[in-house]
Amino acid sequence: MGLIPEDVIAQVLDRSDITEVVSEYLPLKKAGRNFKACCPFHHEKTPSFVVNRDKQIFHCFGCGAGGNVVSFVMQHEHMDFPTALKVLAQKAGIEVPDASDERTQKTKSLKEALFQANDLAVNFFHDALVSGEKGAKAAQDYLKQRRVKLETVKALKLGFAQDQWEGLITHLRNKKVSLSLMEKSGLVVAKEKGEGFYDRFRDRIIFPIFDVRNRCIGFGARTMSKDVSAKYINSPETLVYTKGHHLYGLHLVKNAIVQKDVAVIVEGYMDFLMPYQEGFEPIVASLGTALTTEQIRLLRRYTKNVVMLFDSDAAGESAMMRSLDTLIEEDMNVKVAVLGDGQDPDSFVSKHGVVDFQKRIDEAQTLFDYKLRILTKKYDRTSIEGRARISAEMLETIAKVRNHILKEGYVRKLAQELSVSEQALVLEMEKTFKAPVAAEVPIKKKTSGPVRIVERNLLRLLLEEGVTISSIQEEVKISDFQDDQVRPIVEQIFDLSNEKEIVNASKLIQYFHDQETVSFLSELMASPQPVAEDKDVLRKDYIHRIKSDRQKLERRTLRDAIEAAEAKGDETKLNELKEKFNQLIKS
Repeated sequence: MGLIPEDVIAQVLDRSDITEVVSEYLPLKKAGRNFKACCPFHHEKTPSFVVNRDKQIFHCFGCGAGGNVVSFVMQHEHMDFPTALKVLAQKAGIEVPDASDERTQKTKSLKEALFQANDLAVNFFHDALVSGEKGAKAAQDYLKQRRVKLETVKALKLGFAQDQWEGLITHLRNKKVSLSLMEKSGLVVAKEKGEGFYDRFRDRIIFPIFDVRNRCIGFGARTMSKDVSAKYINSPETLVYTKGHHLYGLHLVKNAIVQKDVAVIVEGYMDFLMPYQEGFEPIVASLGTALTTEQIRLLRRYTKNVVMLFDSDAAGESAMMRSLDTLIEEDMNVKVAVLGDGQDPDSFVSKHGVVDFQKRIDEAQTLFDYKLRILTKKYDRTSIEGRARISAEMLETIAKVRNHILKEGYVRKLAQELSVSEQALVLEMEKTFKAPVAAEVPIKKKTSGPVRIVERNLLRLLLEEGVTISSIQEEVKISDFQDDQVRPIVEQIFDLSNEKEIVNASKLIQYFHDQETVSFLSELMASPQPVAEDKDVLRKDYIHRIKSDRQKLERRTLRDAIEAAEAKGDETKLNELKEKFNQLIKS
């Protein structure tokens, strides 16, 4: 479980009542031994989301989501395992110890100190802007001119850096922040001759950058002076801020993105700010030009559907083209919205309003149509050479599409648009990008088919209270289980039992990281229980049937092998197999 000790994980699970945790997010209603609600992970009118307090698990019989209390927090809050566990530990009053490694402890302490220093800087800059002190009046007037409302200033914690060389330094010193920590945070810059430091941000409007946990990790700053060449500057990379790993505004809009199941990606701070201010929430800014893989993977926690909306100038189009291919490689569903020449989200919403902005988003083009339009402006589609260049750049994107049906459709559409043959495009793509258009037939792994009811029942019995796992382990072997899904779960149960660990469904889920297995386990334990019978009688019956089925399978396998040996005339192998078959019958 990574750096978190197993006993701490066990304590958190033991002290976290899943019904109490889930009820903080959903209105639960009692339904027999379970609690029910409409599932938070998919839209439904009839509740199919079940929470079982006895087993400390949840399962949705509609979409298949399931797990224990940690799984629920992970899925609902879009957190990784360590973060979700720490949230629950805090609720339960359990201290999660740092890693034993001294370097790890120091790094964590430094990160916390950097967050605190940034937070102090956020408040210093914000107070200066709101109060209008020492030159901030010009910044206030500028923001009013750009139609930025006071509530937006407060929501985004916008600020102003005064035109002073050591304004922030003096403030942070008074707060007991060392110059060394200020430098590590990127808030100050060392003087050329090493004779002290000065504030990095001076006479600039400040845009704090927050991570998804609402912690300030860095700053962007717009100059108020016409004599400064760099209109915007940003924090350097630090221990808590890596350029290209974050999305501006995501901490405010992540829930809206989940609800709408789409994210509009724009370029800059003001491009985010104005639509957000006017009520358009599923929107983030890339904090740069082309999207990075890390930003896409961060966004993918919340949605796979993206609408790109970059500036329509040459730089914006170039960044858009690079971003499209990266999005496709990360298996995102992509569209592109266009506002018109010279328009960006900030100016468009200010002039036309958010309703027209939403309309442009709804009319977004497919990535195919957008890229083809850009390329046909760049190259002459009436010439052979122009069509070849358009084809080459279009195929570069199409080759990255993972869905074979989409890929084949795009090739067909490109052939029609350019009046070339599909065969020629296919050959060119396979030659250049080694990307076959036709779907490859996957080699199917042999499985036992659907879950075998008898093995499912014994697995459930293993997880019921009052059943001695060791007694079952003495009578049945792992190899007796034919079902590929049940076998590894039973093996994990036996291993935990041998280590004298207490085994229950909630704890067992922690040992499996694929959602399919977790969902299978949660469904098994959340399903209505059969009519109570003598568990010892059930145990004997299940084990007898499993061992009997195993013997039948072995006999069938040996018969097939005997027939194959007879067909080949391999007498030695044939006699060996017949001996094994006779022994199997006698056993």
